[in-house]
Amino acid sequence: MKDMYPKNGRVILHVDMNSFYASVEMSYDVSLKGKPLAIAGNVEERRGIIVTCSYEARKFGVKTTMPIWQAKKLCPQLVIQKPNFERYRKASLAIFDVLRQYTEMVEPVSIDEGYLDISECAGLGSPLDIANSIQERIFNTMDLPCSIGIAPNKFLAKTASDMKKPMGITVLRKRDISEKLWPLQVGEMHGIGDKTSEKLQSIGIMTIRDLAHANDSQLKQLLGINGIRLKDRANGIDPRVVDPEAIFEHKSIGNSTTLPHDSTNQKELIGVLEKLSGKVAVRLRNKRLLGQKIGVTIRYKDRRTITRSRTVPNPVFEKRIFWMELSISS
Repeated sequence: MKDMYPKNGRVILHVDMNSFYASVEMSYDVSLKGKPLAIAGNVEERRGIIVTCSYEARKFGVKTTMPIWQAKKLCPQLVIQKPNFERYRKASLAIFDVLRQYTEMVEPVSIDEGYLDISECAGLGSPLDIANSIQERIFNTMDLPCSIGIAPNKFLAKTASDMKKPMGITVLRKRDISEKLWPLQVGEMHGIGDKTSEKLQSIGIMTIRDLAHANDSQLKQLLGINGIRLKDRANGIDPRVVDPEAIFEHKSIGNSTTLPHDSTNQKELIGVLEKLSGKVAVRLRNKRLLGQKIGVTIRYKDRRTITRSRTVPNPVFEKRIFWMELSISS
């Protein structure tokens, strides 16, 4: 069995729960299975936003962050439920308890995904045997589906887990990237958002293959050190280790709302921003965190989105400071 493991490399699994919130609700209420289901806040109001949805709902075009009214228009039979975060937290803890029965080298990265380093687990079977066992145990004991990526590093494992959903297991080796990864559009690569994709395309980098062969100096000038990091990953290089002591980072804390009507009334909009500032301040305080970049995103009814942000000189966590900084920005 040791022949299935590299002598000088690692074997990393990325376990990604499929449509986690919706799947947890279906596991609690079997009558929801097979139905288009969405989890959303403010279910009774137009301003509710879809947090996540089942694969049955996605077939109708329902997506995360979509307003409820729009989702209902696409799928009139859509079942909508409020989120039960305590229920999801308990399910997450149970999932990671299962993962730690295979190895102590488990790193949660969010409530519904994590990495495992199984390089020293030859006694448990091949990497594919272990992935199948994990998937089956989580599904059979908790009725929750997941997809798993198997690769020599975190980036490729994460990429692999996205390739087959739901309930997929994908092996992605470095020798596979020219065939499976490089032909994809650069915006499809994990870690590249819309803005970065636009910047890369502006210099002729359209595919992941283009990024893998891009000029280092040009990338560094465009994106800084992150440009070189992205090129490495496009070539299947990622030196990050699985860290069991890591705590998932809160990259951002925010709050959003959809108005019950379209508005250009400045007084009304300022009131909305002030209310959202207060909610963000409460979340920061509850998590004992500070923020140093404040951003505002506005999305119009045609889905056009405008984002503005600024870094503040001192970390903030109070509503009055948020509001003061927002006033200065405007």
